[in-house]
Amino acid sequence: MWARSMLTYRASFVLSLAANVLITFLDFAVLILMFQHTRQLAGWTLAETGFLYGTSSVALGTANFLVGSVGDLGERVRTGALDTMLIRPAPALSQLAAERFSLRRLGRLVQAFAVLGWSLAALDVQWTWDRVLMVPALLVCGSVIFCAVFVGCSCVQFWWGDAAELQNSVTYGGATLLQYPPTVFAKEVVAGTVFGVPLAFVNWLPALHVLGRPDPLGLPVAFRFASPLAAALCVLAAAAAWRTGLRAYRSTGS
Repeated sequence: MWARSMLTYRASFVLSLAANVLITFLDFAVLILMFQHTRQLAGWTLAETGFLYGTSSVALGTANFLVGSVGDLGERVRTGALDTMLIRPAPALSQLAAERFSLRRLGRLVQAFAVLGWSLAALDVQWTWDRVLMVPALLVCGSVIFCAVFVGCSCVQFWWGDAAELQNSVTYGGATLLQYPPTVFAKEVVAGTVFGVPLAFVNWLPALHVLGRPDPLGLPVAFRFASPLAAALCVLAAAAAWRTGLRAYRSTGS
């Protein structure tokens, strides 16, 4: 229904989609400007950094496209609109994700895939079969991880209704963090994305294998292939948080 409503005015949709592509491209334009003044950023080339940017943006864009609307959970709780979703014969989470579904979010994905395609063509990498398979695998696992983070962080709004920015700081802020080489940041920050909120499994750790880079933390090689496990654990944690939030939810009575 939401998709049909947007496509009714096709010229408006195309213009808004193009604007979304241009706005999101400004993030990568910042990287391009950086590399106008240096050949490498913490030892990483523009193509390698573009690979990080592309994979991070594709994962975030996919999650935002599929479940980005769950960030409005706090508003639904405050207004009592969540009550309506709970009495319908459909999962409340799927209804919340579909509410106000926006095709304009495709703009981020279009721009991200364009940067990723350019970086893959520009990389100086010997493409073995395991590296080739790692790219789609990390995109899928990274998207699942971000979907789980979107849902898990939004569950805080069951108790703290104005916590939408907390979710944004972890999702959008985390994606921005992953767009830069891990060697730019302190080891404590990198360790936090491995053993805390496992965003390093979105692209940092798999990218080390694809690009043949050393691990700044000196972790076992198995961590580079652990993105599916991290994605599964994130989904279980997000599901547990969602069920806990629903059990704790009390109707507004309106």
